[in-house]
Amino acid sequence: MSQLPPLSNTGFLRWIWRQLTSMKTALVLLFLLALASVPGSIYPQRGVDPIKVRDYIANNPSWGPTLDRFGFFEVYSSPWFSAIYLLLFISLIGCVVPRVGVHFRAMRSAPPAAPKLLDRLAGTRTFTTDKDPAEVLNVAANALRQRKWRVVMGPQGAASWVAAEKGYLRETGNLVFHLALLFVLVAIAIGGLFGWKGNVIVREGSSFSDTLTQYDAWGGGRYTDAQDLPPFSFTLDKFTVDFERGVAQRGAPRAFEAEMSYKTDPSAPSQRALVEVNEPLVIGGAKVFLVGHGYAPIVTVTDKFGVQIFNDAVPFLPQDGMFTSTGVVKIPDSTPRLGLQALFLPTAALDEIRGPHSTFPGPDDPALFMSAWKGDLGLDSGTPQSVYRIVTDKMSKIGLGQLKIGESWKLPDGSGTVTFVGFKRWASFQIASDPGKELALVFVTLSILGLSLSLFIRRRRVWVKVATLDGVTVIQLAGIMRTSTFDDEDIGALSEDLDGVEQALMAAEVIRGNLEEER
Repeated sequence: MSQLPPLSNTGFLRWIWRQLTSMKTALVLLFLLALASVPGSIYPQRGVDPIKVRDYIANNPSWGPTLDRFGFFEVYSSPWFSAIYLLLFISLIGCVVPRVGVHFRAMRSAPPAAPKLLDRLAGTRTFTTDKDPAEVLNVAANALRQRKWRVVMGPQGAASWVAAEKGYLRETGNLVFHLALLFVLVAIAIGGLFGWKGNVIVREGSSFSDTLTQYDAWGGGRYTDAQDLPPFSFTLDKFTVDFERGVAQRGAPRAFEAEMSYKTDPSAPSQRALVEVNEPLVIGGAKVFLVGHGYAPIVTVTDKFGVQIFNDAVPFLPQDGMFTSTGVVKIPDSTPRLGLQALFLPTAALDEIRGPHSTFPGPDDPALFMSAWKGDLGLDSGTPQSVYRIVTDKMSKIGLGQLKIGESWKLPDGSGTVTFVGFKRWASFQIASDPGKELALVFVTLSILGLSLSLFIRRRRVWVKVATLDGVTVIQLAGIMRTSTFDDEDIGALSEDLDGVEQALMAAEVIRGNLEEER
């Protein structure tokens, strides 16, 4: 067996480039990109919720640090995800850009001459006439031009022909689709590098200023500076919720409305806005989306001397559709330090099987079930701690209590008194700035348009060939579809094209009789 000559460095690089820019490689990289995105939806991401990431690593000390080392908690900025993304980008460029030049030359070139053996094509039609061949070809060419075909006529002679082609927009649409995908990737990259988003919970009557310290969670692109956030602010004046009370869909949400006042900067006049689901507030180049809501019980705590040491509305997180909500109250100023783990029920019910639970998401009969703890809250360790969790490792339980609005619970060991004053509502907002979203929308629209063109337009060719035999002009009509598949629908479309030419020849009295008789 003969040996192939060794590749030069240039030849090897050319081979690598051809492999990278093949459509097969692009499809593999697209699959790998989708696969690489999966961990981003499975594991918490540091840019979205750093506290949850820290808790996950702490709860999984064996393999949590390993996942962190390989970037599973920062998937979309990890080196391996970026490498796949860039390789896909380069591969698509190498696949698509050369095809643009090929297609441009194809659109400028004339349709090919008629094959010598036209009768071998499927659906060939043959007629005879006493008309001059030049007249036949002119009638056929004019008919095709009127139907927007690109037409070229062959030289006059013993066997003359007209060639026509149509459907160039099919390949144009295909190229537009792929080029648009490239620019969608560019838009996503712009949004990832220069965009930012954050989440914040705001209680009724409370305000928010667009500074990093005000966010519960914030994440920005690699080239986003948190110091350059737009200086807007807003106040949640009132939050209105309505639930279905009918039997069929009892408890289903019907309306969420956040009445807000906002300022584009500290010196700007205050403006009013109504924010609803899918109707965000656009301010300072960012959008404020309403993404959730819940209850914030108002709790007052006094020490054993009757001095008030805590009085605030504490946001609780809903756990089910009936808004059974959990939360904690931390009181570091008491002696000893106190912590309350609590369950808020908008419409309270209690039974032996389910225990305390809510039967309706609206506040028909609010109640607060609590367990009280005393000891070290762990706030002096310097480690960030979730506001929705108490670390009870160094604490001891005092007792359990149940309160309705206006009721008080005197702690069993005499540490103080807890009063359930009432509740406020809170709303959760996602505030995001994505400078690439408009660009992405434009090119996604173009990609859909291009895909539609490539799917619904058929590229086809038609030939009309005439020859003189024994003083009689013989006319041949034939055509082909330039598609990878040739199904019944393609056959029908091609037949319609040939019918159009045949009808034009009949109208000019070049051939006579109806279509079936002539065939």
